[in-house]
Amino acid sequence: MKAIQIHKAGGPEVLRYDEVSVPEIGPGEVLVRVHAAGVNPPDWYLREGMKVMPAEMRPALEFPLVPGSDMSGVVEAVAPDVPGFAVGDEVFGMLRFPGFDGRAYAQYVAAPASDLAHKPAGIDHVQAAGAPMAVLTAWQYLIDLGHDLPSPFTGRVHQPVPIKPGMTVLVNGAAGGVGHFAVQLAKWKQAHVIAVASGRHEQFLRELGADEFIDYTTTRAEDVVSGVDLVVDTVGGPASSRFLTVLKRGGTMLPVFFAQFAPEETARLGIDVSNIQVRSNGPQLAEIGRLFDEGRLRTGVDSTYPLSEAERAHTRAAQGHIQGKIVLTVAS
Repeated sequence: MKAIQIHKAGGPEVLRYDEVSVPEIGPGEVLVRVHAAGVNPPDWYLREGMKVMPAEMRPALEFPLVPGSDMSGVVEAVAPDVPGFAVGDEVFGMLRFPGFDGRAYAQYVAAPASDLAHKPAGIDHVQAAGAPMAVLTAWQYLIDLGHDLPSPFTGRVHQPVPIKPGMTVLVNGAAGGVGHFAVQLAKWKQAHVIAVASGRHEQFLRELGADEFIDYTTTRAEDVVSGVDLVVDTVGGPASSRFLTVLKRGGTMLPVFFAQFAPEETARLGIDVSNIQVRSNGPQLAEIGRLFDEGRLRTGVDSTYPLSEAERAHTRAAQGHIQGKIVLTVAS
């Protein structure tokens, strides 16, 4: 079969379209013919040699590596001990995450059945492959964590804040993968949603249910917003702390990417900061799949590229300002 392999760390140019063996399945696994694979930040972190992490925390990488965790496809074979899936089933999932052994940038993948769900009938493989990591991140932050493991970033077990009708939720970086799902899930829970993104994404986010839109290129959210119950900041970084002032006392800040907050400042403002490490979860994807079929969720697709052009897909990702997800097409 064909797969993308990384033989050394580097830029998009190190992604090679290679001939490799079709994987064999083990206990608890199914073989999936991949129709589409989602492109996510951990894919390029892996490609770059995990330099995004402190040196002492970087995992040892053994090349060559096949990147990718998100995929959608059709079941080709099922291990004897796997219930619930059969040859011919359409499935989607985020494989073996947290970790870097998903191997989804390939024509076939051996997938843990526990990481899979049946693909929603109302969406195609491209939309399904674009969803898992982003929608599970939003779901585990906002709806149900699904486990009792502490976050490696805070040492605490995250407790989602129950979103009630009329609560105000602000999503920064609302047009991106996690952001556009956070907007939709908050709206599903009948929150008043404020979306922060660049102006070219306004129509897209209004269509997803955003009640208010702030173009960060012309307006600072902290200058015009206050009394927010919950902030989902998908951008993070040093500037994340500016959103503390938009929260009401007792509010919650959810930074999706690396962000640091002074404990004395959050204590003074009465604000809770919580973080998660998204984890594979097939049953949660099955529940989320029903929302897709009901028309309550949709995957925004920024762009698609054939598997052989993964380098172009990663180059597009590096340009930023993505609307939804980038997806690799593998089989028709």
